[in-house]
Amino acid sequence: MRNIQYVFFDLDRTLWDFESNSEATLKELFSEFGLTEKLGVSDDDFIHEYKRINELFWEDYRNGVIKKEELRYARFEAAMKFFGHSDRRMASEIGELYISRSPKKTGLVDGCIEVLEYLHSKYALHIITNGFEEVQHIKMKSSGLDPYFGHVITSESAGAKKPDPIIFHHAAELTGAKPENSIMIGDHFEADVIGALEVGWKAVLYEPNKEKSKGTEFLHIQHLTELKEVL
Repeated sequence: MRNIQYVFFDLDRTLWDFESNSEATLKELFSEFGLTEKLGVSDDDFIHEYKRINELFWEDYRNGVIKKEELRYARFEAAMKFFGHSDRRMASEIGELYISRSPKKTGLVDGCIEVLEYLHSKYALHIITNGFEEVQHIKMKSSGLDPYFGHVITSESAGAKKPDPIIFHHAAELTGAKPENSIMIGDHFEADVIGALEVGWKAVLYEPNKEKSKGTEFLHIQHLTELKEVL
């Protein structure tokens, strides 16, 4: 890793603790909208099913099947329908409140600040994310990540989502990075690792709950502090 000068991070689930921040927001909204009575299930049961459905909708969004506006409400509408309750207006309201509240949560992945403190004086740090433009900037500011990063490149600002090479080329043009001195760190194999490798960058897959891959094309870490051993 001697030639690395530019370190690009994914945001959600890599630095910003999406799971805990999202769950806290979902529990608040579940209670406020009285969904225990409407759906006849606990908040944990609803959240479990919502997460499964949300991943399916995000996959469609990454593939260009649905637009941002539909994603925001449709995932909640589908989750409520799973439990036998159909109410698009409520789903839309919950969706908007979720988008406005969850980015203000401040939970970070374990080891995040320790690693950024170690890296920020040695490398040019930037973010590449498929998250919504306005939402990701709020997350960065609310959680105190802003000072560590130069550019926050979103799929909306680039006009393409990871793993499309367009977003990586856009990031390189914006920052002055070259393939031989760039590395991408993220939790999504296809979006972050394959996307980076396809444009000649190095890549690190962060998967805290899975065994390390034995592949040689990319590094595999289970804790962010492992980056201090390779960078």
